[in-house]
Amino acid sequence: MTEVLNQLFIGGAWVDAADGATMPVDDPATGEILSQVADAGAKDARLAEEAAVQAQAEWARTAPRARSEILRRAHEIILERTDELARLMTSEMGKPLAEARGEVAYAAEFFRWFSEEAVRIDGGCGTLPDGRNRMFLSRRPVGPCLLITPWNFPLAMGTRKIGPAIAAGCTMILKPAPQTPLSSLALAGILKEAGLPDGVLNVVTTSRAGEVCEPLLRGGRIRKLSFTGSTAVGRLLLAQCADAVVRTSMELGGNAPFIVFDDADLDVAVDGAMVAKMRNMGEACTAANRFFVHRSVAEEFGRRLAERMGALEVGPGTRDGVDVGPLIDIVGRAKVEELVADAVERGAEVLVGGQTPEGPGCFYPPTVLAEVSPESRLMDTEIFGPVAAILTFDDEDEVLRRANDTPWGLVGYVFTEGLDRGLRVSEGLEVGMVGLNTGLVSNPAAPFGGVKQSGLGREGGRVGIDEFLEYQYIAVPVR
Repeated sequence: MTEVLNQLFIGGAWVDAADGATMPVDDPATGEILSQVADAGAKDARLAEEAAVQAQAEWARTAPRARSEILRRAHEIILERTDELARLMTSEMGKPLAEARGEVAYAAEFFRWFSEEAVRIDGGCGTLPDGRNRMFLSRRPVGPCLLITPWNFPLAMGTRKIGPAIAAGCTMILKPAPQTPLSSLALAGILKEAGLPDGVLNVVTTSRAGEVCEPLLRGGRIRKLSFTGSTAVGRLLLAQCADAVVRTSMELGGNAPFIVFDDADLDVAVDGAMVAKMRNMGEACTAANRFFVHRSVAEEFGRRLAERMGALEVGPGTRDGVDVGPLIDIVGRAKVEELVADAVERGAEVLVGGQTPEGPGCFYPPTVLAEVSPESRLMDTEIFGPVAAILTFDDEDEVLRRANDTPWGLVGYVFTEGLDRGLRVSEGLEVGMVGLNTGLVSNPAAPFGGVKQSGLGREGGRVGIDEFLEYQYIAVPVR
């Protein structure tokens, strides 16, 4: 396994927390402590901020090609170390090794994509309509950024934010989730090896998020926040950004509808459901949360999905043949247990799963619930676990109304053989992304993000770098 780094990364150096504090990183499959990692406080945050601010001007002047080549080298190193990084990720997060290897490839692709975007930052020039002035437009880095990443995709969420920031010429402070800091620290080591100058990326691992982040956001020197996490925390951070008018990108919670019409190919729909529900054990903001299935095919769809879900092997992610690893922690599992119990109390039928296994670790079995009441808590709560909740519907207008009846709008899934209906329903969904006859929408080349309370801005795609750039307009008189 790759060397486990456990210090803060500030100004290009590995350092302990100023007060010597550490925090444990647990293996969710066993509950055992994997490592003790530096636990940053306010002083460490100030040091990281100073390093980022001091490095900003020179980094902004760095040639786009140089920034591109650093990202490309990092992309290659990540792929070379796929197995090592996958094992590290599985140890701290729990996902099976096959999924972890997939995430390594996905994470690396963000660096390749933004290495190509770095050399395509454009501007413009022209004569203004009144003929009196010429207009020169340039695009400049927004400045030092605070990047806050979640635990569910610890490597990919890092590269999805770091990649465009590097490409745009921004310096950064990265605060990973306390449950999964090891992947982020490994990523910092790779970027240093790839030639990233000191101070451009600083990593502060901490269990004291408020003590670290709030002073940075209110202080006026951090000019950009990119956050992925819950809507509740996103609201709090937005309030903290208001004082200094910090530019923000927010990728927040989801409540994805998965709609199966009567004309859907059920083989395709079940395949899509397995991806949309079971990727990362259901611990994904893109996970299908509410399965709306046409009444005429609901029984058959539920039977097939339960059969597929019940055949999945549950166990430690490092073990061969395992399909479903543990949930992130006991708190996360308890939430899933409570949501399932509430649904059953309200009349849901358990087709498979639904019982917490005995023994160590944070395991929960793949579960399919049928005849779920619309009043169940899991209808308006992000499950973040391997539970598929099936409701029935009768017509298109009804299902669109019910699918949109939520404050969230990240992603939706539609399964139908009718192209007109597929496009019509997709366009009618109040979401930022739609999977039409597919359960996977995430791709570095596509803009990722939602509407309503699912977030602000987009990550990935050609627009992903825009979040880290400002326009400057220069007027020059025509003489």
